[in-house]
Amino acid sequence: MSEISFIAKMAEIILRFTKPKYMDSQIEIETFLANKSKAQDKAAKSIFKSVELNGMQTFTFGNRKNCKNIMLYIHGGAYVNEINYQHHLYCMKLSRKLDSYVLAPVYGLAPNHNLQETFEAVESLYRDLLKFDKNIILMGDSAGGGFVLSFAQYLKTVNLSQPKSIIVFSPWTDVSMGNPPYDSENDPILGEIGLKEIGKSWAGNLNAKDYRVSPLYGDKSDLAKTLIFAGEKEIFYKDIKKYVEDCKNARLVTGKGLFHIYPLFPIPEAKKAFKEIEKEIML
Repeated sequence: MSEISFIAKMAEIILRFTKPKYMDSQIEIETFLANKSKAQDKAAKSIFKSVELNGMQTFTFGNRKNCKNIMLYIHGGAYVNEINYQHHLYCMKLSRKLDSYVLAPVYGLAPNHNLQETFEAVESLYRDLLKFDKNIILMGDSAGGGFVLSFAQYLKTVNLSQPKSIIVFSPWTDVSMGNPPYDSENDPILGEIGLKEIGKSWAGNLNAKDYRVSPLYGDKSDLAKTLIFAGEKEIFYKDIKKYVEDCKNARLVTGKGLFHIYPLFPIPEAKKAFKEIEKEIML
């Protein structure tokens, strides 16, 4: 295992102290989801510009008319947490440094919403993006990354063209968590107990191994070229490796000794990841 930067080590320590209790406790996750179900949906607040597109509040970054690429970014948060400033800042970076117009929709979250609603809304948005003469790139992190991989498979079933490329960070490829044991203790952000319960809620009436829920179990042929980043110490790592093994168009970049969604953090290793993204988009 290669040595990680001091800043990355400090980030991991902080993450361990702030890891949500509901990730590792059945009682905590049940309470968390019960409280979420009582809460009403609210518009996400931010200093960044948002518009309503296809019934979804959507944050936008950059100028669509003058850009080369359009990026549709699906945020992570285990399907229960809203888009946050970490996502906003990264989308702004993508827009400024990669000549891109970035859209980040605020989709409905579990337990009050499920994936079928989000698929319909994102499909409608994607159809509109295809009308523009631009390179379309699908991006996402964690749960959002898993959604992107499932959505790319879904595009084939509705005869919509693939994007130019797919780029995801630490995608949740198996929402069923069907390949135990999972090392929750080694992951400073996620835990198997919480993820299993959230996954059931997000799946709704679908089986958790339906490809729309868990892209690991879908048809990975004829997909756009896919660049996947994953931390060696994260709970999803072995499922992500399995996905890449089964998908001939996918390439995995492993963050040695690193944690979940490491490319989103202000650490030296994230700068290297961004250079990989630049190269991918230029190909």
